[in-house]
Amino acid sequence: MNARETTRAQDYRAPRSVDDVTQQNVRAMRELEQAAMARRTMADCVAGFVATFCGSMTFVWLHVAWFGLWIAGNTLPGVTHVDPFPFTFLTLMVSLEAIFLSAFILISQNYEMRLTERRNQLDLQINLLTEQENTKMLQLLEQIAAKVGIDVSADAELRFLKQVTHPEKLIAQIEQAQQEQPMKSPSA
Repeated sequence: MNARETTRAQDYRAPRSVDDVTQQNVRAMRELEQAAMARRTMADCVAGFVATFCGSMTFVWLHVAWFGLWIAGNTLPGVTHVDPFPFTFLTLMVSLEAIFLSAFILISQNYEMRLTERRNQLDLQINLLTEQENTKMLQLLEQIAAKVGIDVSADAELRFLKQVTHPEKLIAQIEQAQQEQPMKSPSA
């Protein structure tokens, strides 16, 4: 661990208020996001820019103006019509644009999906660590209760909660429950 990481770890463990804790967490998440942005490929950057621009009102208004000018220029009398009604060339260009836009949007969504998967993995690891910490605390509290003469042996809930949770067993239970009661379709 270098000096910067040591200082950051010490700062993280020495908050002065809840605001300090949340600020530290927000800062840590921002740093993770910045690191992920720095690792993007050129294709991810271009796709992200195109998807962001195409999802804006500027894009819509540019198309309204472009289509309006194209249609007006190809329907006004006395003007040479490059693409007369039914605007076959305009249809071709719009179709090609749609093909490329959908590819850029899919690339952008794939990148976002990878980020979401990383966040989900982080959430899962933090949740598993928290569960392990809570289990250990319950075990220690039970030992403290025994030292001070409090009998907690009759507490069945405590007996179950202090046991180690096995994620693979939880997954099996979830899958079994889903097989027993199939999910209803949204239209039902």
